[in-house]
Amino acid sequence: MNSDSEILSLFRSGDRDKAFSLLVDSYKERLYWHIRRFTCSHEDTDDLLQETFVKIWSALPGFREDSRLFTWIYRIATNEALNFLRKKKARTMFSQVPIEDILYRKIDEDPYFNGNELQRELHKAIQKLPPRQKAVFNMRYFEEMSYDDISEILGTSAGSLKASYHHAYKKIREELEKIF
Repeated sequence: MNSDSEILSLFRSGDRDKAFSLLVDSYKERLYWHIRRFTCSHEDTDDLLQETFVKIWSALPGFREDSRLFTWIYRIATNEALNFLRKKKARTMFSQVPIEDILYRKIDEDPYFNGNELQRELHKAIQKLPPRQKAVFNMRYFEEMSYDDISEILGTSAGSLKASYHHAYKKIREELEKIF
């Protein structure tokens, strides 16, 4: 039995503490890095990760298995991250500093970042992408998800996701070519 079916089985049988522990153990690291690629901040990611688990847990009784638990969980996490960025952008709209500059600074100042200069610039280039392209690129490139899985998560056709990934790849490549 995989962890998703075990989570659902435990939840439905009433062993909710064990179901919650298994849910968190199975997804905390993957969701942390998924959200972190949007926020560029350990502190913001920790907060969003907690909010994401609260939303998942409170919505789990209504999960109808129209999709797989994995893609449903990622849809919630992705929406949380995109909503966070939208709110942050709205708060900075009237400020002198654009949201992208704030995110670049977070990448540069991140004490947990352990990549080289190329990786740092890659993350900055990704931040320049529109939110949906950023989501597609991150899920495909870093998490190596299939277009079918991304399609379930974002509710978009696999064909349009392939085009979106291609455009994102091109933009990132152009940004990196300017630097290197």
